[in-house]
Amino acid sequence: MRILSVVGTSRSGKTTVIEFIVSHLSKEGLSVGTIKHVHHSGFSFDTHGKDTWRHSRAGAKIVVGVAPDETVTIRKGPLQHGLEAVLDLVRGEKLDLLIIEGFHSFIAKRRDIYKIVTAKDEEDLRRTLEGTVDPILAISGPIAEKKTILLEVPIPLVALGSNGEEILRLVKTVLASA
Repeated sequence: MRILSVVGTSRSGKTTVIEFIVSHLSKEGLSVGTIKHVHHSGFSFDTHGKDTWRHSRAGAKIVVGVAPDETVTIRKGPLQHGLEAVLDLVRGEKLDLLIIEGFHSFIAKRRDIYKIVTAKDEEDLRRTLEGTVDPILAISGPIAEKKTILLEVPIPLVALGSNGEEILRLVKTVLASA
C-alpha cells in the first residue's frame, strides 16, 4: 500500500484535491482509502442523540455501527500512539493507495510518505513547506489556480481546473513504483 498525504492549512484545497484523486482512481478500479484528521477540540463523528452516541455516552470505549451499506467504528479517547496506530487500522484493507488529510506534524519529516502540498497563497505555501521534507509530488490549491508563485521551488504547480491530469500522472507514477 502506498501512502499519500495532502497537507495544507484550512481552506487551502486539501479536500478538493483528495476528492479529485479518489474519484478518478476509483473509477479506474483502484482501491483507495482515506484518513481524515480533525484537530478541532470537542469534535465528534458520532451524531448527538443517535444510538451510537448514547452507547458512547453511557461509557462504551468502542462502538461499532453496522448497516447494510457501511460499518463504522468509533473509539473513544485521545490518539495514544500517533499516526502509526491509525495506519494499523487500515493495513489489512488491501488498498492500492491510502490518502491522508491532515496529520501534518506527524508526516512532515517522513520520507516514506508522498505529499501534495496545498496553499491559498505564497505565504501560506511558505509556512506549509517549512519543515516538510521530500517526497513532495506537487503544489496545488488556490495558489495553483492563480498561477502566480514567486517562491523558487522545484515542485510542479498543478491546478486541478486546467491540469488535474498531471496530479493523476504523478500519483500513478508512485503507484507504479510499488
